[in-house]
Amino acid sequence: MPPQRIEAAARGETTIADRVVAKIAARAAREALGRVPEGCSPPHATVIVHHDHARIRISLELDYPSDIGAQCGAVRRRVAERVASLAGMEASEVAVEVERLQSVHTRRTDQGRLR
Repeated sequence: MPPQRIEAAARGETTIADRVVAKIAARAAREALGRVPEGCSPPHATVIVHHDHARIRISLELDYPSDIGAQCGAVRRRVAERVASLAGMEASEVAVEVERLQSVHTRRTDQGRLR
């Protein structure tokens, strides 16, 4: 009797580390914003993965003035989409935290020059 063939999906398990999903989420947030405003830190993410669900928190800085709600919504959508397509996980929660608003005037003050 020939050995029974076991399907590939039944032979093992794929585990994706939280830090990998965090990198995907941070990159997706940058993609959603289009660019990181001058003088701002790039978005960063923290992630908790449980089976095939990810809880994601994105921290970012935005230009002032800007449509904060629209930008945060775009970040949420893009992050959920990219995590699903690249990691095969559902983003059960995507929380966006705006840490700081940067205006042209505060950037010049930070650099020691105010006109």
